[in-house]
Amino acid sequence: MTYFDKNLEKIDGRTKLVGLLATPIGHSLSPRMHNLGYTLKGLNYSYLAFEVGNETLEKAVEGMKALDVAGFNVSMPNKMEVIKYLDELDDSARYTGAVNTVVNKEGKLIGYNSDGKGYVKNLEVHGVDLNGQKVTLVGSGGAATPIAIELAQSGISEISIFARYDKFFHQAEMNVDKINYDMKDFGVKANIFQLEDKEAFQREVAESAVLANGTSLGMKPLDQLSIVDGTLGVLREGLVVTDVVYNPSKTKLLQLAEAAGATVINGLGMMLWQGAIAFKLFTGEDMPIEEIKKIMFE
Repeated sequence: MTYFDKNLEKIDGRTKLVGLLATPIGHSLSPRMHNLGYTLKGLNYSYLAFEVGNETLEKAVEGMKALDVAGFNVSMPNKMEVIKYLDELDDSARYTGAVNTVVNKEGKLIGYNSDGKGYVKNLEVHGVDLNGQKVTLVGSGGAATPIAIELAQSGISEISIFARYDKFFHQAEMNVDKINYDMKDFGVKANIFQLEDKEAFQREVAESAVLANGTSLGMKPLDQLSIVDGTLGVLREGLVVTDVVYNPSKTKLLQLAEAAGATVINGLGMMLWQGAIAFKLFTGEDMPIEEIKKIMFE
């Protein structure tokens, strides 16, 4: 009998439901990770994935509330859209303007964002000291935004955000304004640049302790692409290079960085830690993250 059979065995009239609302949904590891955690902890919960986009999101949220679920996760393309259907936002969601975790507290839906916290926790686990450091972050979307906001609260001194100069560039501008003005008490200087400005990119990375990819470049079917051209010369020994992508485990960016002597960290830890934060919010229990890592990924 597998761990997952044991989880199914526990389902009864008292089982608490947790869900995931996203599209496309088939690639998600969240159901396996959470259900494994419930089994290892002996918790009577079940986690299911539902193919939901913006068009049916309102009805799906209403259904979750009507079913009195323990909570649900939200992934692309629903992270910002879901906010209008919630009753309250935690600071983590309010600052980022995006939600990836919703908890049902006595009929009140409260939104949180654990993406940024998962990213920073993953750096801490890998021994990266962010205090007083400068970070260069590429991206402005659903992953990059919470990372930027959480980094601004992590003790760094400066962050330079690069984004393509397209219709989404304004989100990067909003993130920089938020850090510089709404979050000025944290004392972090935020800068914005167009990713097409290679000279600025070289300069900012040269001054940074961490280069972070917050885009989907490197994930299939974009696995042959990278935010860094191998001939650009920005990667170096002593630089920490991180990626939100965990499949493949070593993206083209991380391959180039490793070849240049940099320290590389993929997105697996971020995925696990943001899941652990959501797990605690749903159940009140700590996710057995090391056991899950061994069973699922080693």
